[in-house]
Amino acid sequence: MGVGGAPGVYGDAADVAAALMLLLEFGLLRQALIRDQVRLYAAQSALISVLAIVIAADRNLPELYALAGLSAALKVVAVPWVVRRLLLRPRAPGWRAGEEAPGVAGSYTLNVASAVLASIALAAFGFFSFGSFHVSASTAPVTALALAGAMVFVAFGLMIVRRDVASQAIGFFSLENAISLAALVLAAGMPLILETAFLFDLLVAVVVFGMLIRAHHAKAESMSTADLTRLRG
Repeated sequence: MGVGGAPGVYGDAADVAAALMLLLEFGLLRQALIRDQVRLYAAQSALISVLAIVIAADRNLPELYALAGLSAALKVVAVPWVVRRLLLRPRAPGWRAGEEAPGVAGSYTLNVASAVLASIALAAFGFFSFGSFHVSASTAPVTALALAGAMVFVAFGLMIVRRDVASQAIGFFSLENAISLAALVLAAGMPLILETAFLFDLLVAVVVFGMLIRAHHAKAESMSTADLTRLRG
């Protein structure tokens, strides 16, 4: 381990995982169908679990193996399964069993090219903003932290430019992935109970978004949230 630098295996793994997760975040933005977004979210979540395993092995933190297992079970298996069930559940007369709900194809407030360009600008802002923190600890890969910051802003951009509630839910879940990445980079040795608190927050978010999707289906028979802008108190 070099003085002032991140450990070789841990630092390289964190940088690679963060770069791949950011690329998948842009993939979430470009995908038109929710089922494709769900697959990319599961892949992004799997990278978090892999990184936790690498950190556990490299820094002798056995509790991170439990965190990796919990994260994989919830974010790679359970959350995608729940979202798919919500998308395939017939909610209106005339739907065939197993047919996707109307409106699951993503609608944009901007066209795809403009949305991607705006997200690149957001990613650059997040990257340089988080990189300017000048974290000097030997266990904190600065590049991975900056990429996690870029992911945070792109995830916010995804929730803003998409008008369907399912895409907004996936954007929120991917935001949690970005926060988990930053937590692993900055404080991998925090107590396990604190690390699992992030997963509990995700579970609550899944329940809330699930109720919102089902209620919105029942009343509007659509995933689009565009009509909600006309609501007045």
